[in-house]
Amino acid sequence: MGGDDKLLREIGGEPILVRQVRRALATGSPVVVTLPPDRHSRLTALEGLPVVALIVEDAREGMAASLRAGAAEALRTGAESLTVLLPDMPDIETGDIAQVMAAEGRIVRATAEDGTPGHPTRFAAELLAEFAALEGDTGAAPVIRAHRDDLVLVPLKGQRACRDLDTPADWAAYSENSDD
Repeated sequence: MGGDDKLLREIGGEPILVRQVRRALATGSPVVVTLPPDRHSRLTALEGLPVVALIVEDAREGMAASLRAGAAEALRTGAESLTVLLPDMPDIETGDIAQVMAAEGRIVRATAEDGTPGHPTRFAAELLAEFAALEGDTGAAPVIRAHRDDLVLVPLKGQRACRDLDTPADWAAYSENSDD
């Protein structure tokens, strides 16, 4: 991103991180945000929002560190499940999150209309202990593979389950084609 923090880039006048957190909060479920220790501005952006912000000291390891922290928090609080929503996916709306959360299944994963796997993904509480073994930047793929027979797919409109904004080119393309 050329030194920019992609999660603080604005869409519709607010950082994408805040925008997506607001959409998650609108489902009525508790929201936990995992943050690396060196991104104080992200924590500042979330001030005033009713979220649990977890500082993930080993965040440089990759996505697994955040997933382990989120799963541990879900287990600690007795949550029935954990829904993983990546904050750099601008097309995911509250209704999409709610649709994934409402679907029956031990693992529920959003897909694009064409079936391409994406996010958000919900995991039943009985699977969360397995997150402790996650490593690196592969996400929860090992848990999904181990329980592929329990996977329920929920198609979302268009490519919204798959579009993420990782690079300046992604942001430029999104800005050119967005109404926000």
